[in-house]
Amino acid sequence: MLEWIFDTLRAHCEIAIFLTLALGFWVGRLKIRSFSLGVVTSTLLAGVLVGQLGIDISPHVKSTFFLMFLFAVGYAVGPQFFRGLKGDGVRQVVFAVFLCVAVLATAVVTGKLMGYTVGTTAGLLSGASTISAVLGVATDSINQLPLAAEQKREFLDAMPIAYAITYLFGTAGSAWILASLGPKLLGVNLEEECRKYEAELGGGLQSAEQHLSAYRELTVRAIRLKREWFGKTIDELERTFPMRTFVQRLRSNGKIVEAKPNLRIPEGAVIALAGRRNLMLEREASLGTEVDDRELVDVEVEALDVVITNKALAGKTLGELAEQELAGAGRGVFLRKILRSGVQLPLTFGLPVDRGDTLTLVGAKPDVERLAPLIGYVDRPTEQTDMVVMGAGITLGALAGAITIHLGGVPLSLSTSGGALIAGLVCGWLRSVNRTFGRIPGPALWVFNNIGLNIFIAVVGISAGPKFVAGLMSNGLSLFVAGLIVTTVPLVLGVLAGKYLFKFKAPIVLGACAGARTTTAALGAIEAEAKSSVPALGYTVTYAVGNTLLTIWGVVIVLLMT
Repeated sequence: MLEWIFDTLRAHCEIAIFLTLALGFWVGRLKIRSFSLGVVTSTLLAGVLVGQLGIDISPHVKSTFFLMFLFAVGYAVGPQFFRGLKGDGVRQVVFAVFLCVAVLATAVVTGKLMGYTVGTTAGLLSGASTISAVLGVATDSINQLPLAAEQKREFLDAMPIAYAITYLFGTAGSAWILASLGPKLLGVNLEEECRKYEAELGGGLQSAEQHLSAYRELTVRAIRLKREWFGKTIDELERTFPMRTFVQRLRSNGKIVEAKPNLRIPEGAVIALAGRRNLMLEREASLGTEVDDRELVDVEVEALDVVITNKALAGKTLGELAEQELAGAGRGVFLRKILRSGVQLPLTFGLPVDRGDTLTLVGAKPDVERLAPLIGYVDRPTEQTDMVVMGAGITLGALAGAITIHLGGVPLSLSTSGGALIAGLVCGWLRSVNRTFGRIPGPALWVFNNIGLNIFIAVVGISAGPKFVAGLMSNGLSLFVAGLIVTTVPLVLGVLAGKYLFKFKAPIVLGACAGARTTTAALGAIEAEAKSSVPALGYTVTYAVGNTLLTIWGVVIVLLMT
């Protein structure tokens, strides 16, 4: 039976690929306390295991899925990448370039001192900086070198070995360095610094719900008003609250009417009051008595994601939007959360918004529907992907990347993979400007990103499998030390440069380091240590730049090491 299975896997490589994916995703999700190999590393190792059977797979398979992966990466970060090139994001862009250059320089110097080949050094850069895309881009560049096929194969087989050995500390080590060592290098109490920074930004609006909970911060309550409120306007009552609170409707003489700011409160009125629960509890004694009036509070509520496309709103703070730009139209609507490049930002009055940010609005359906068009594009759930834009984008990008220029006998090109990345950046940015085309829903983007990358990694592991163990035995210890150096040195330099050269606030320094190194795990560790999402303010722009530059380094490191 086993022999039949092995022969079938050799004859049908597609089965071997899906077996590798199943094993990789299963092992990658296992945890021992807080430790996990991660899906990418597990898929690579599963591929190495399956590859011991001697399975031949066309290199075109991994190239196809790698292009899909890179386009998805560019599409996701494109809006923030281009916006970071102007305005207040420029300093963060420069910082990200600084850190990415430090990563490249450290990898090249370490590789030369250790006497590594171009393949081993590319794998070292990829694993220690946790940027898997380097493997694919470096593969394209090595294949263009004027070398014998056997030597190219040797370089390509060395990459996944170096990647696997250095990736673990690249992930876990970067999280520890930034979350635990980083605050000590900066000489700060990170939690206290985040509180100070939130205060500078105007304090919190409301906390976004991170999980399903019985508690609801935003609520609607029916209150029978005290006599002293009769005759006053709705606006006068709402202005007594320190934060946005609204009367949705009121009942008078058995009839329900919609509340208007200039409407005078009739005698015996019961109001449906919408706002934060804690504010209502504080004011309950002065307002009146809560009553059970289901019909009055039975308001159809809608939570709607709206992408900012209105140029007039870009650069405005949340406080300015609430009090000035959208004050009238925003009546009855609350902001639940704000996402930028998929990262949730802290809700503070002083937080500037930008085009491409996604606001989750909550309120009565007529109120939300009235406000949404003034902000931008309503991002309603859909299952359809614009494959015309994706297919054309990858085609044009790959064609542009395939153009090769020879300088001194050295072939220079972005490679098809680099071209696909840039095409994704452009398409993602165009989508943020004009939301009528190029849609890729979140679940579809996850598939393109994760399946594209992991099928590429699976094929790499299967192809390198027969020589992997021998390479691990001969270079394992030196590669682990080299990976420790390439992970640690740039991050320490980044923390110090962020404080003394770029003058960032401590939470922004750490978030920017995590972003430039594209390590989401480190951002999560920093936010857990800070008990705040403030570090995310330094993450989005630098992540977009880091994802792009570190991927392009796959071309550059081949040129520097040959």
